[in-house]
Amino acid sequence: MSDSSINQSIQQQFGAVAANYTTSTVHASGADLQGLIAAAALTGSERVIDVGCGAGHVTIGLAGQAAAVVAVDLTPAMLAQTRAQVAAKGLRNVTVEAADAMQLPYPDSSFDVAVSRYAAHHFADPVSALREIFRVLKPGGRWLLVDVVSPEAPMPDTFLNAVEILRDPSHVRDHCVSQWLAMYAAAGFVGRHEQTWSVRLEFTSWVTRMATPEPEVAQLRRMLGAAPESVKQALGIEADCSFHIPVALISGVVPR
Repeated sequence: MSDSSINQSIQQQFGAVAANYTTSTVHASGADLQGLIAAAALTGSERVIDVGCGAGHVTIGLAGQAAAVVAVDLTPAMLAQTRAQVAAKGLRNVTVEAADAMQLPYPDSSFDVAVSRYAAHHFADPVSALREIFRVLKPGGRWLLVDVVSPEAPMPDTFLNAVEILRDPSHVRDHCVSQWLAMYAAAGFVGRHEQTWSVRLEFTSWVTRMATPEPEVAQLRRMLGAAPESVKQALGIEADCSFHIPVALISGVVPR
């Protein structure tokens, strides 16, 4: 698929279900969200960009500690969710704008910190996106990515990405940590794997959140139920087809 086709798929998939991501427990809370906020270690002087802000949970979590936060996303319905949350909280230092991670409409060295959570598996060209993020960060600027990562072993990696695409056709890839670190280096970052959490996905809420059609839901149940034992162990697949995903925090620094 071309970049434009992927962008259209993202907007189509998430436009209809954006409100679900405002209330989703996986997205609105969790140790990985708190870990990202803690790792940002903001002092009140930083200008921050939230890339692929979704329903705005990271933006809301960081706004009280930042000088300014710019929240960007491709999907108008997601931006509307973020604007509603920002307005409800009375936050005056947040700007919400439409933007593509691979073509950020900001000058070089515009931000002190860049963050992204649960969005990068939709990047059509991750290295291009990382280079754009690198470009808009100041020397010494920090990049904090939280996303689902695939296991390093080939079989569970392939399986996880297969079920992700079946549930959500706009999914591109869950990369493993070693792949992310290689891409960070290619973009110019000094990267480091900070932490990985195991996040449980309750099957019914997982497919309902994305409004996955029933034939695909049935196929997902068959796949998860019949997964090889090594995959069941790697992903913690349960009898009801709920399973566990590895979610990593990977940091990057722009050399001075």
